[in-house]
Amino acid sequence: MRKSIALHLGLIALLIVLQFVLPAYHHGNMARIMVMATYAMGYNIMFGYTGLLSLGHAMFFAAGLYGMGLSVQFLGMGVGPAFGMGLFASLTLSLVVGLLALRTLGVAFMIVTLMFSQTIFLVILYFNPYTRGDEGFVIQQSVRHIFGLDLSDPTIRYFAALVLFSTVLIGTLKLVQSNIGRVFIAIRENEPRAKMLGYDTWRHKLLSVVLSGTVSGAAGASYGILFGYVGASFAQVPYSIFPLLWVLLGGAGTVIGPFIGTLFMFYLIDLSSTVTDAYMLVVGVVLVLLTMFARNGLIGIVRERWAKWLP
Repeated sequence: MRKSIALHLGLIALLIVLQFVLPAYHHGNMARIMVMATYAMGYNIMFGYTGLLSLGHAMFFAAGLYGMGLSVQFLGMGVGPAFGMGLFASLTLSLVVGLLALRTLGVAFMIVTLMFSQTIFLVILYFNPYTRGDEGFVIQQSVRHIFGLDLSDPTIRYFAALVLFSTVLIGTLKLVQSNIGRVFIAIRENEPRAKMLGYDTWRHKLLSVVLSGTVSGAAGASYGILFGYVGASFAQVPYSIFPLLWVLLGGAGTVIGPFIGTLFMFYLIDLSSTVTDAYMLVVGVVLVLLTMFARNGLIGIVRERWAKWLP
């Protein structure tokens, strides 16, 4: 317990120090990585800990993004209340999707989540006069203020992303060490046995979907506020696959794994694209090798070999 708390607090402390030493380019990248790692941590609650594989998680990210963005554009809200609207939108959507999708199992669950996600994407395109479809719209810099702080300022943006990331990181750590988190893991490992022990597995899976979707929506709303853009591309299939890759690379069912996976994937693409135009081929080869030789992810290997106490 103490080791895991110290490790995660140490990561937060390291990110605070990096704010003062990173060059401008990497400073901006790290803020983006922290927001997207929050999205991956949301996905990890549902997939890594509860064993529910979703192929449509982009809908929750987009719900938070558009719930915030449309509230600013058409209701004249400040970014604080608009962030709350983004959370409400993603929570509501995740509850509806959970109630319907959890009537299915396995592959059917994956297909249903994909279908819901594509429906949300098509709805965004259909209401183009409001959402601006693929073109998207910009959240004006003059609006992106809270408590007198300019969230478009690189330093303020970095610390805002860090607050979001740290809150979800510590919250996830507390969750997986709680009784609810242990039931999630029991469902992942052996749902019939969890049922036999008297747990209402359906309700716990629904809670997992709602928590996962709401955290992912918080990441989407934060992305729009901090980087000033809302667009339909975030509701497309790739943004449902990215968190799956980030979690698998870092280590599914580990608290710190989604951050490591997001960081690794981001810089793998960034560095390989400077070497060759066929950078996705390089990325594909690396991913295949990692899948073959690090099946439990980078942090999963560390946990297996050296640190079995990692949550």
